[in-house]
Amino acid sequence: MIKKKISKILVPLDGSENSIRGLEMAITIARSCGATLTGIYSIYAPPHSEFRGVGSVEKSLNAKVKKFMEEAKILAAKNGIVFNEKIASGEIGYNIIKLAQGKGNFDMIVMGSRGRSSAKEMFFGSVSNYVIHTSKIPVVIVK
Repeated sequence: MIKKKISKILVPLDGSENSIRGLEMAITIARSCGATLTGIYSIYAPPHSEFRGVGSVEKSLNAKVKKFMEEAKILAAKNGIVFNEKIASGEIGYNIIKLAQGKGNFDMIVMGSRGRSSAKEMFFGSVSNYVIHTSKIPVVIVK
């Protein structure tokens, strides 16, 4: 008999249609399990960027991210799901894995197969490919 209960699901988001499909699937799974969702929006920030510190660009991006996360929270709430949000910057795949396997104690990751990344891999986006091969918890990829 399986005793593992899914109670916390991590959903990486980037504003793309695929990440929204991932969120919708995560909501469906959460409803059937009684789980909560945490959406993580990780903004890629290279360690030594010439653009780091450009205030107007950063403020505009942060406003878009907060607006998207609020829309995700509303969608989850309309479906009776508790949605927590986390915004991070740095290496996207690393941030997802760090949160998933760190203190968050997540049971599953549900994510879209391709997002906004310009790097294209054969079947999956580079971030989802990284997460699949690095995660120690189950990963559901939504196409």
